[in-house]
Amino acid sequence: MGVYTTIDPANGQEFARYPEISDDELDVLIGSSANAYRTWRATDLEQRSLALGRVAELYREQSHELAKLLTLEMGKPIAQAQGEVELVASIYQYYADHAAEFMQDETLDIAGSGTAVVRTEPIGPLVGVMPWNYPYYQVARFAAPNIALGNTIILKHARNCPQSALAIERVFLEAGLPTDVYRNAFVSSAQVAAAVADQRVQGVSLTGSEKAGSAVAEVAGRHLKKCVLELGGSDPFIVLEDADIDIAAAAAVVGRLGNGGQACTASKRFLVDDSVYDEFVTKFVDGMAGWLPDDPTSPETKLGPLASHAGVEEVDELVQDALSRGAEALLGGNRPEGVGAYYPPTVLAGVTREMRAFREELFGPVAVLYRTRSLDEAIDLANDSPFGLSSSVFTSDPDKAGRVAEELETGMVWINGTSKTAPDLPFGGVKGSGFGRELAKFGLNEFANKKLVRNPKGMK
Repeated sequence: MGVYTTIDPANGQEFARYPEISDDELDVLIGSSANAYRTWRATDLEQRSLALGRVAELYREQSHELAKLLTLEMGKPIAQAQGEVELVASIYQYYADHAAEFMQDETLDIAGSGTAVVRTEPIGPLVGVMPWNYPYYQVARFAAPNIALGNTIILKHARNCPQSALAIERVFLEAGLPTDVYRNAFVSSAQVAAAVADQRVQGVSLTGSEKAGSAVAEVAGRHLKKCVLELGGSDPFIVLEDADIDIAAAAAVVGRLGNGGQACTASKRFLVDDSVYDEFVTKFVDGMAGWLPDDPTSPETKLGPLASHAGVEEVDELVQDALSRGAEALLGGNRPEGVGAYYPPTVLAGVTREMRAFREELFGPVAVLYRTRSLDEAIDLANDSPFGLSSSVFTSDPDKAGRVAEELETGMVWINGTSKTAPDLPFGGVKGSGFGRELAKFGLNEFANKKLVRNPKGMK
């Protein structure tokens, strides 16, 4: 039987260990979630919204305690951890405030007599599979709209953040939600597949790797279950010849190194026009060099350890593959010794198509630079990726910005800025980055029954 374990990535010390539940326990949990759904969906929407508002209050009230868990379990610098907690509170409050608006009946303008109305209703128990890089935020994107809608949730979190997972469940209970509306489940991948296949479960949402997404989507498809996938990203950051280079370079550093570079929407591929390439590179490398890996519990630290030694190994394998094939490290590129899962800010140039770093996602503080000689080349290179999540373009020309936004094959485009998240902005991608949308009204509609009620004679 597998375990979920808290290991501090800054020093390798183990703090807690939790066993997986049994298959029988999972069966009981699914049954409890199905029973709770029948009551929760019938609970007045105002009461569901009030409960979510209380969840938001608790996140703010317990911000310090909750943030410390993120720093302990995945090495997030404490200032960034507190920022995640505040963002999560805003997501729960957003759906508390807007669920009634989003769920209003939509009256259709029809050709025949009588009336036709589309109602937004829940569909049943859902399974969520969430990653470690934003332990609270990733869950909130999925849980907040669906709990507002009236669905119930069984949540399998990442193995290295079990205490954060338990804290989420505890906050829901303290907010007054019925016990089985949201349940944490320490389960295996095989048990996830069994839960998705269970006829009582009506859908699954996964944020994670392409491999995990493919496995979950295969099971969901075989059993005709709705599925939302938010997978990897290798986001392009395009700098045109008329960009403000100081602004672009500063944004590039934050866009690459925030959360240790462990974000699907982090800027990863920097496509810079030849005319400003040298200036950008100088300022970008200087900025990257200023983020020194340090103690994540210090409020001054901007770059902590990666979440695990396995993560360090994966990043370093891609870097060393590129260097062995002729790429150049303008900064970093050497895995440090020591017990902590640290990796230095690294900037690679000269990466070509035969190198793994050209196609694979660099989930850490490593940037790849490309020199481009035209707008067409920048767009083509940006789109030459199996991923299509987010993207950025820096330019002072609105026509060029509009063209780039239109032609990029991504789910999100940011003009003169890097990808940020907010409750009222839809989040999601295309191609290998998955499908479906989270947040805003779109997130509430993914696992909703858009039920048509047709009354041909207009009976009231």
